[in-house]
Amino acid sequence: MGPFEVITVAIVAVFGVKAFKEYNQRKTSVDNSEVDALKSELVKLQDRVATLETIVTDKSYQLGEQIDKL
Repeated sequence: MGPFEVITVAIVAVFGVKAFKEYNQRKTSVDNSEVDALKSELVKLQDRVATLETIVTDKSYQLGEQIDKL
């Protein structure tokens, strides 16, 4: 293997490493935006569940259910 081939392999390796690092960095930023969207949706769902728990545990709601069963 001559000196020009060694230099060529080194240059290709450097470009490969840089491309791999760039790919990983972009992938992480996309994953972070998806995680943020899922966190936002989770907060909304937790609020909805809390509201439903309040409604179901309300005594007037339970009384209404008992009346409907009769």
